[in-house]
Parts: sequence; structure tokens; C-alpha cells
Amino acid sequence: MIRWLYDWVFSLARHKRASWALAGISFVESSVFPIPPDVLLIPMVLAERRKWLFYAALCTVASVFGAFLGYFIGYALYETIGKPILEFYQMGDRFDDIANWYNKWGGWGVLFAAVTPFPYKVLTIFSGATGLNFLIFTVVSIVGRGMRFVIVSGLLYLYGEPVRIFIEKRLGLMFFLALALLLGGFLAIKYVF
Repeated sequence: MIRWLYDWVFSLARHKRASWALAGISFVESSVFPIPPDVLLIPMVLAERRKWLFYAALCTVASVFGAFLGYFIGYALYETIGKPILEFYQMGDRFDDIANWYNKWGGWGVLFAAVTPFPYKVLTIFSGATGLNFLIFTVVSIVGRGMRFVIVSGLLYLYGEPVRIFIEKRLGLMFFLALALLLGGFLAIKYVF
């Protein structure tokens, strides 16, 4: 089943509208969607390594615009949309405890979430809900998301074929490592904050 899923995602990565899908996933992942864009970014770069910088830039731009949506949800729609999303990530009841800390150190939190597997959307919504300075939020989002996607894409560009062979030989292990990173992000929400 994992092999079928891998082959299916790789075929999507070669589709003529794959860039639109990558931009869409990058956008919604920054505000509401739990799956990171790496699930499509990695096979797209492996399929067309010469486009690595384009894919990294596309992910960055779409992700930052998605972060603006997350900020808006936190700022203007917290009670109706933001709070249920934060409750899904088990952060709703801890909002007041974190808000004061976040207003002082939130830029570092956004940078941390932008670069790591930590669910970025949690901090984009927090940023809007706590009124984090929008300029700081924007700059940190661009730097953090840009770093993340350029590093991932750049490494795949440089070491693409050996990486692809390594992944294909160890699909089960790679699947469980990716799942562990995703779950680790959710656990970080629960225990870091």
C-alpha cells in the first residue's frame, strides 16, 4: 500500500497542474490544513530537479499568503473559526496562559514553527489573536518559510538521485519517519506550550 501511495504521489508530482496543487497545499497548510506541503514538494523536486528553486519560491509565497489568512482568522474570526482550530490542536484552553508570553516572544515562535515540523497554522492563528506586530509576523514568516523550503528543495537538487533511491529502498521506514515528524509536531504543541 505504501508503494502504491508513493507511486500515486509521484505521478501527481509530474502532472501539468502539480504546481497549482503545491501552491494550494502550501497556502492552506499555513492556516488550517494539517498535512505539510513537503508531501508534494519532495516528489516534485525529485521528478524535476532543475525546478527546485521555483518550487521552493512557490511554496514560500503561497505559505506566507496562507499565514496571512491564519493571522486574519486569529485577528477577526477567532471565536468562530480560530478557536475551534486551536481546540483541534489542543491549544484552545491554554490561550490565556500563552498570550502574554507570546506578545513578547511571538516572533521567535513563528520563526520556530516556520522552519520545523511544528504545525505552523497554530502560531499564525495565535499571532492574529494576540495582535503580534504584523510587520514582524510577515518578515519572520518569509524568512522562516523561505529557509525551510529552500533547504529542503536545495538538498533534493544537490543529492536528488541518491535520496530518491534511498527513499524507494526504504519506503516503509520513510513513511513512518514522516508520520513520526508529523505526530511530533502535534506532541510539541501539547507539551512545549
